[in-house]
Amino acid sequence: MNPQIGFLLNKSLEALRVSNLELAELYLKQAKSMQASNPHVLRLLGVICAQRKQYAEALKHLNDSLKALPKNSVALSNLGNVYLQIKEYGNALEAYDKSIRLDAKYEEAWSNKGNALHELKRYEEAIACHDKAISLNPHYAEAWSNKGNVLAELKRYEEAIACHDKAINLNPNYAEAWSNKGNVLNELKRYDEAFASHDRALSLKSDIPWIYGDLLHTKMRVCSWPDFEGHLEAITHQVLANGEVITPLPLLSLTDNALLHRKSSEIYVQSKYPAKSVLGPIQKRPGSQKIRVAYFSADFHNHATGHLIAELFELHDKSQFEFIGFSFGPITNDEMRQRLEKSFDQFIEVGHQSDMEIAQLSRELGIDIAVDLKGFTQDSRTSIFAHRAAPIQVSYLGYPGTMGAEYMDYIVADKILIPQEAQQAYSEKIAYLPNSYQVNDRKRIISDKQCTRQELGLPENGFVFCCFNNNFKILPATFAGWMRILKSVEGSVLWLFQDNAWAVESLKQEAANHGVDPSRLVFAERMPLPEHLARHRQADLFLDTFPYNAHTTTSDALWAGLPVLTLMGNSFASRVAASLLNAIGLPELIANSQEEYESLAIALASNPEKLAALKQKLANNRLTTPLFDTPQFTKDLERAYVQMYERYQADQLPEHLFAE
Repeated sequence: MNPQIGFLLNKSLEALRVSNLELAELYLKQAKSMQASNPHVLRLLGVICAQRKQYAEALKHLNDSLKALPKNSVALSNLGNVYLQIKEYGNALEAYDKSIRLDAKYEEAWSNKGNALHELKRYEEAIACHDKAISLNPHYAEAWSNKGNVLAELKRYEEAIACHDKAINLNPNYAEAWSNKGNVLNELKRYDEAFASHDRALSLKSDIPWIYGDLLHTKMRVCSWPDFEGHLEAITHQVLANGEVITPLPLLSLTDNALLHRKSSEIYVQSKYPAKSVLGPIQKRPGSQKIRVAYFSADFHNHATGHLIAELFELHDKSQFEFIGFSFGPITNDEMRQRLEKSFDQFIEVGHQSDMEIAQLSRELGIDIAVDLKGFTQDSRTSIFAHRAAPIQVSYLGYPGTMGAEYMDYIVADKILIPQEAQQAYSEKIAYLPNSYQVNDRKRIISDKQCTRQELGLPENGFVFCCFNNNFKILPATFAGWMRILKSVEGSVLWLFQDNAWAVESLKQEAANHGVDPSRLVFAERMPLPEHLARHRQADLFLDTFPYNAHTTTSDALWAGLPVLTLMGNSFASRVAASLLNAIGLPELIANSQEEYESLAIALASNPEKLAALKQKLANNRLTTPLFDTPQFTKDLERAYVQMYERYQADQLPEHLFAE
C-alpha cells in the first residue's frame, strides 16, 4: 500500500474513534483521490455513510470495497450492519455468514449476526451467537449488552441486567448499556434504579435515540416533576426539528398537541418501522362471500384490551365475516384467554414468528382487513403492518392517536374524538362510528363483595374523589387543580391508584407543598377486576387526568355506577372520556377548561342532591344508551368494515367514512 494512503487511513481511523466523521471523511477523500479503488478507503467511507444514515451510499461503497477485495470479513460484517439498519435481515444474515466463513474467530460478526436473529425473533439462536462472540472475547462489552437485550425480550430480566452490568463493568462509559439496563429496570418497576441508569446514559451520550423521552417518562411514573415545563419545551423543540427524542406513547401524556403527536409518530415510524416492499404488492382478489377480518394483538388474555373487546368477538356476524385472531402475547390459560380463543373462527399463536412471516401468513390466509389492536403500546408488532399484512389495514382501540404510517389506512374513531377540523393531525383516514369508538363488554362482572370504607383505608365520612389512572398520567397542573378542589371541599379525600412506592411519596410531598395534609391522599392497591369494580361504590366522583384521559378506566367507573368528570382537549387521548360520557348521555360532565373542571368538581361535592340526581341518571342510562350497547356497536363497526371493503373492491382509495 502507498505509504501516504496508509498514513491517511490511520489518521481517518483516529478521527473515527472520537466520532469526528467530517475529519475522517476528509482524510479518506484525499486517499481516494490517490487510489479510487482502494478497498480499505471504500470500506471506511461506507462506515461513515452508515453512521450518517446515508444507507444507499453506504451499500455502494461497501460493495465496491468487496469487489476490490472480496475476502474481507470486516467489510462483509459492515455490509451486514447496513442491511440490519435498513431491516433487510435476510441480506444481513447472508453477509454475516460470509464474514464468519472467512474468519470464524471474528467476534463482531458473531454478535452482529445475533442482533439480526434477535430482530427475526429467533431468540435462542441469537443468544448462541452472542455467547460465541463472548467465548472468543470475554471482554467484548457490546456482545454482553446485546445478549442482555435478547434476554429482556424473553422477559428473563434478572439475567438481562446481569449481562448489561457485565458490559458496564468492562466499559463504564458504554452509554447504550446503561440505557438498555434502564429499560429492563423499568420493566421490573425498579424506577429509582431505571432513572439513575437513564440519567447516566444521557450524561455519557446525549443523542441516544429516544432516551430523553424514556428518562422523562420514568420521572412521570414516579411523579417526579422538577422543571417539567422545561423538559416539555425541549422535547417539543426537538420533535419539530425531526429529532429522535421521544417515542409516541409517552408524548400523549405530556401534551394535547395532536399535530405534535403526528410529527412524533412519523419520526418514529420512519426510524423504526418504515414501509417494507420485500413481500411485494398484494394481488387483488375478487370479492368473496365473506369478508376476512384479522385482529392482531398481544393482549388476548386477562388484559384491559381483552376486558373491553371480548364480547365484540362473540357477537360478530359469522355469516357475513370470517374472523381470525393473531396472538403474539403471553400464552396464558386464564379465563379471558379461553373465552377469546373460542370466539374466533381461527385463533393462531404467532409469537414465535418474525413480523415478515406473520404478514406473509396473513396474506396466505387471504385476510382482507387487518386490525392492529396495539399501535405503539407495549409488545406491539408494528412491522407486521409495515410489510402489508392485508390490502386494508386499520388501527383500533389500543393506541389513542395517529400512527403516522402510510401503510395504516384507517383509524376507528367518532366525531367527539376527531372532529372534522382535526383530521389533518391524523395520517389515517377516519372511520367514524355513530356513537363512541370504544367497544365494551357487558359481561364484566362486578363482585358482590361489600367493601367498607374502613377496609379500603377511606374515612367513614367526607367526600371521596378518586382517580384510578396510571400515575404517569398525572401532570403537575392536574395535581395542582386537584389540591385546589380538596381545599375547597372540607373533609374530602383523593383516592388514587398506587402504582409504586416512589409515586406515593412524591405525591404526598406535592400535596404538602400545596398546603394539603398528605393524609388526605389515599392509595388503592391492585386487585382483581371484579373486586376493583366493586370498590368504586365507595367513591363519590371520579376526577379524570389531562391530557391523557382515563380510557378503559372511564368505562370501568361508568359501568360500576361512578360519575366521571373530564377535561376535554385537542388530542385523541384527551377526548376519550368525553366520547364515552357523550355516548352514555352525560355531556354535563365534560369540562372545556381547567377552571370549569374545578368548578364542576366543587359544585358536585357541595350539592348532594345534584350528585345523587347525576348518579341516578347514570344508573338509568347505563343499559339504555349506546355506550354499553355492544350488539349495536358490533353492527356499526361491521358497517365500517363493509364500507372499507367495498371501496377497495371498487378500486377506490381509502377515504373518511361514516358507518351510519
